[in-house]
Amino acid sequence: MTLKALFLNTRQRFISICQPLQTEDYSVQPEIFVSPPKWHLAHSTWFFEQFVLCEFKASYKCYDEDFAYLFNSYYNNAGTRVLRPNRGLMTRPTVDEVYKYRSYIDEHMLDFLSEDLTDEVKAVIHLGIQHEQQHQELFYYDIKYILGHQPTFPKLKNAIDLAEIDQPTKWIKIEEGLYDIGYEGDGFCYDNELGRHKAFLQDFEIADQLVTNEEYIGFINDGGYKNFNLWHAEGWDFIQKNDTNAPEYWHQVDGIWHQYTLSGFQKVNGKQPVSQLSFYEAYAFAEWKGMRLPTEFEWEVASKQFQYGQLWEWTNSAYLPYPNFAKAPGALGEYNGKFMINQMVLRGASVATVEAHSRPTYRNFFHPEMRWQFSGIRLVK
Repeated sequence: MTLKALFLNTRQRFISICQPLQTEDYSVQPEIFVSPPKWHLAHSTWFFEQFVLCEFKASYKCYDEDFAYLFNSYYNNAGTRVLRPNRGLMTRPTVDEVYKYRSYIDEHMLDFLSEDLTDEVKAVIHLGIQHEQQHQELFYYDIKYILGHQPTFPKLKNAIDLAEIDQPTKWIKIEEGLYDIGYEGDGFCYDNELGRHKAFLQDFEIADQLVTNEEYIGFINDGGYKNFNLWHAEGWDFIQKNDTNAPEYWHQVDGIWHQYTLSGFQKVNGKQPVSQLSFYEAYAFAEWKGMRLPTEFEWEVASKQFQYGQLWEWTNSAYLPYPNFAKAPGALGEYNGKFMINQMVLRGASVATVEAHSRPTYRNFFHPEMRWQFSGIRLVK
């Protein structure tokens, strides 16, 4: 697929997955970590305007000078911005105006993509495409939170569901040794995957599949959320403070666990992988099982021998730079490097991940208390 076709396909996909929304859905922000759909649509558009058109297209005229302030996320080098907790306060620009903004940028980008572009420019456009694909996945996290905290639990027409696990777990043995870690090749990767290096691993066994809802209910029924011995101190404080006793979106009705999915409110399917867990919960479950979570290096080495992609999988690795990690100059250098503190790495992909947006070296990362992302558990013994 040409760069132009990839750009157009990505931009059209975002419009497509937003089609089931009502106008009122676009501007809601129930929590600080949730961004309104309208903001996602505009921010991913601003990225191309800010870092491609304004930077490299001499004849380009900015759509609206205020949009950089309204839709910048965290790029300090790109100027001031609306504070993240205030993204849901903006009823203006309207949804219609945001779609006009997207069309305006698309028109100029498609014209620009018809020119003879340098490798530097192509690299920035590739990054913009990958960035938008990330926000398309974040859209699913956010719209599920927006709809899943409403009294009637609305459905989404283009719902995505988890497949059942109907086979017993098998254990994959990985021998002790020195292994290569990190991205190698000519395709796209993020800077946090670079710095290919050696990692020594002790021998271990890793599950060929994720932990299921049925297994997790066993943890709940055995008092897993009441046994402080299973939890990090910080995790125990978190579940006490937030009165947490089950995964996100779970509700007990007449003694039976139900959960909100984008297909609606329904009984928990025991055969599906358990999802919407914090790192704290994943760790406590592993402790309860007498096992542990894999390190990101163990996961990467073993991933060739199991299928992944239903849920991002928590690892027991802090998000840190690889050897010789180097940030790009300017605002684009803020993309990953400045977040390498107080976060844990997740590996794999989820049912909301854009096709071909996953690879064994991909390093996702979130704070350990976050539960709104599509996350699950793979065990090691």
